[in-house]
Order: sequence, then C-alpha cells, then structure tokens
Amino acid sequence: MATVEVLREMSEEQIVHELREAQQSLFRIRFQSATERNDTPSNIRKLRQTVARIKTIQRERELAGGVADQ
Repeated sequence: MATVEVLREMSEEQIVHELREAQQSLFRIRFQSATERNDTPSNIRKLRQTVARIKTIQRERELAGGVADQ
C-alpha cells in the first residue's frame, strides 16, 4: 500500500493499475471474511482507505486538467 506522496508521483497508468489491484484485493478479503474466518479484519479498512486515496488523487488530477482547459 503506497503512501500519498508515492501515489502523487505515479503516472496515470500506474495509478489505474494500483487502483485495480487494491479493488481486487479488497474483493478477495471481503469474500474471504464472508466465507471463513478473517485473520486480519483491519486489512479491509486499510484497503478501503487506499482505494479512497487513489480516487481522490485521480479526481484532483481531473480537476487540475479541467482548470487548464478553461
């Protein structure tokens, strides 16, 4: 799980890849916790926060690009 500084330095393609991986991991952990005992329930929260961070950075970039267009 990358920090905000590391995520901000990534290219758009890298961020999309990181988001896809985090969402897949979150799905697997949620599925695992529903079907069997989850050893680390804090991982769900950490992955949700990572997904939110990535989406926030994507939105910031989208808005920054929109300001340049106007």
